[in-house]
Amino acid sequence: MLRPSPAPAPALRSVLAALGSPTAVREARTPALRAAQGPLSPELPLPVHVLGVTGAPGHPPRTRLAGWRFLIRNGDRTIAAADTMLTPDGWSFSHFFEGPYVSATERALHQAEGLPVAYRPRLLSVPELYMLTLWLHAVPEPDGATTPEADDTTVAPGAADLMVPLAPAPPGIASHRPYPVADLLPVLSTRLAPPPLLGSAAPA
Repeated sequence: MLRPSPAPAPALRSVLAALGSPTAVREARTPALRAAQGPLSPELPLPVHVLGVTGAPGHPPRTRLAGWRFLIRNGDRTIAAADTMLTPDGWSFSHFFEGPYVSATERALHQAEGLPVAYRPRLLSVPELYMLTLWLHAVPEPDGATTPEADDTTVAPGAADLMVPLAPAPPGIASHRPYPVADLLPVLSTRLAPPPLLGSAAPA
C-alpha cells in the first residue's frame, strides 16, 4: 500500500497557475497537453530525488531532493507531467513534459498499491545512467504524522526500501521489477564509479 507525502503547497499552486495560463500550456512541448479538451488536474505528487555518488568506497550513495513531480490528468487519462523546482524564493513551476516515464510512473504506482507493506512513494533519478526509478520508502509502523519536510532532506535509501526501475531502464536492469535496495544499489554504484586512473593498480 502507498502512503504518499503531501506536496508543498507552493509547488502545487505553481502547477495550478501554469495549467491556468494559456501561454504556458501553448508553449509546452507536450502535444497531448495542448490538444486536451476539458479540465486538467495535477495529481499523484511525488518528490524527485537525485542519486549522488559519495566517491568514498564502502559508503552508500546519498540522495538529494531536487523537485516535485505531478501527473497531469485530463478526465480519466494521464497525459503529461509537471515538474517544480526549489528556487531562492521557494517552490516554483519548472516545465511540462510527456513521454514513456509518465505512463511508466503511473503503472509502477498501480503495481505498488498491491504490496502488503506500507511505502512512501518517491522518484529517484540517476542522470548519469538515464534512469528513473520509483523509490518505495518503507514506512515504520505505527506511522506517525507526516510533513512535507520529511522528504526535504538528503538521505540514503533504507534497507527495507524497494526500487522499481521505470521503462525504459538501462541494459541489464529489468524495468517494473521491485528490487531490494541491497540488490540494486551496488549495481548502480559500480556503474557510476569513476574509471581507475591510468597506471593505477587493478583491484584485487
